[in-house]
Amino acid sequence: MRINIAEKAVLDKILERKKKDAYRPEDVDLKDMLREILMWANKFVPSESGSILLDDPVLNQHRKKAGVLYFVACFGKGSAALAGATLPVNVGIAGSTYSSGKPYISKKVKLDRNFYSKIDQKTKFETKSIICAPINIKGVTIGVLELINRENGTDYDRNDLTLLKIFAEYTSTLIQNSLDAKRFGELSIKDNLTGLYNDRFFYDRLAKEIKKSLSDKKDLSLLFLDLDRFKEVNDTYGHLAGSRVLTELGSILATSIRGKLATAARYGGDEFIVILPETTIEKALEYAENLRKTIQDFIFIKRPYPGGEKALRIKGIITSSIGLATLAPSIVIEAGCEKDDLREALIKAADSAMYAAKLKGKNCVSVSEYCAAPKKKLSRPSKTSDINT
Repeated sequence: MRINIAEKAVLDKILERKKKDAYRPEDVDLKDMLREILMWANKFVPSESGSILLDDPVLNQHRKKAGVLYFVACFGKGSAALAGATLPVNVGIAGSTYSSGKPYISKKVKLDRNFYSKIDQKTKFETKSIICAPINIKGVTIGVLELINRENGTDYDRNDLTLLKIFAEYTSTLIQNSLDAKRFGELSIKDNLTGLYNDRFFYDRLAKEIKKSLSDKKDLSLLFLDLDRFKEVNDTYGHLAGSRVLTELGSILATSIRGKLATAARYGGDEFIVILPETTIEKALEYAENLRKTIQDFIFIKRPYPGGEKALRIKGIITSSIGLATLAPSIVIEAGCEKDDLREALIKAADSAMYAAKLKGKNCVSVSEYCAAPKKKLSRPSKTSDINT
């Protein structure tokens, strides 16, 4: 039995459940699981065709918009044309099952006013009977498991529907387990307070980006940022306010790299770091200066937070000192640098430039000319050029 599976991009999209615990569905591959579910469902309730349909959680969040169901896995005649296709949630027997959250048997679909014939037109297949069971996660219907035309021409019965409901529950459990595993995997590399990556992920990513920079012969820039007068916020408004400032700073950084190849991470305390692949020092400086201005002009804790904390509207206190360093592959290759030393050297250069910005009066960007790590000479001090406000 050949089972057709939607492309990974479709699976990723529909599995991005918009709930309280947000996480990304990267690398969650459910193809084998979906195949297994349909194979076993068909083994216990032999049918000519069948599908698993899952909703679009972005369109259908809180049922505010009419969403669609995606055919994420299907078998039978013409099913290759269905994988990845969509069906409005208010259309057809599958749509009725999804909308009501209740199982459905239709022994003669031609007499069923909910039957949607256009799928047959697409697949060149004749549907005679259907059974559907809703797929639920934590009490919310997210999709439908359906089988079409029981083999040997017999009608589906209540026993068949009971079996299908069992497989729908099995589908729900496996999807939830996969997503939970992904969420906990994300938590291990994310900073809980800011939502940015943590230092453990940063070190690994920087090593990979350095390797890629050398291979592609493209510059790699690193930004090291430290908040100015952050202690003053803690002392004046309390540590809860300080934590909220860091959370909002995380949002500023996440927004600043949106659409870029960059990676932002919390290095520790009120220190942050941004990896800028394929970025010259000139482009990195432009980005850093825009970021510095954004932080300088930002009003922190502008609105009350849940729990009754009042809005503080902190402005003119929090600024940032930013250090920049760039890895230039041409210099690295010419100098014969040890690759293993480059990561620490680049971090040290950006960090030193950040301290130079502090010494220059804070709220400025300092650029290190330390572009590479000459072999066995990692302690060479960096020169800095500064932009002050």
